[in-house]
Amino acid sequence: MNTTSFSKNQTTQLNPYLVKEILEASPQKLLIKIYDFAITNCQLRDMVKTNRAIDELINSLSFEDEKAREISLGLMRLYQFCQDQMRKQNYDVVHTILSDLRDSWLTIFKMKK
Repeated sequence: MNTTSFSKNQTTQLNPYLVKEILEASPQKLLIKIYDFAITNCQLRDMVKTNRAIDELINSLSFEDEKAREISLGLMRLYQFCQDQMRKQNYDVVHTILSDLRDSWLTIFKMKK
């Protein structure tokens, strides 16, 4: 996942508990948080924030491992489709796809425990 550096001024404006939670979160929890952010902003019909979250999901994909490459390509196409649908204001389509993907990841993470 992309790590964004914050200036001291920016971090003082953020909720310190949320910052701590994010900095200490596992990659799985971070992925779910990004989905939550994207889904929430999709519901709010905020194209910019939703597409920014989807960009983060795209940036988190792995193309190095041959087994992961095929899945990553499929997810990338789906994420790009969601971004396109957000631009076309098809919020319900994007909400459904992101929610289904989030639920699928949660199921996978529970199976790995």
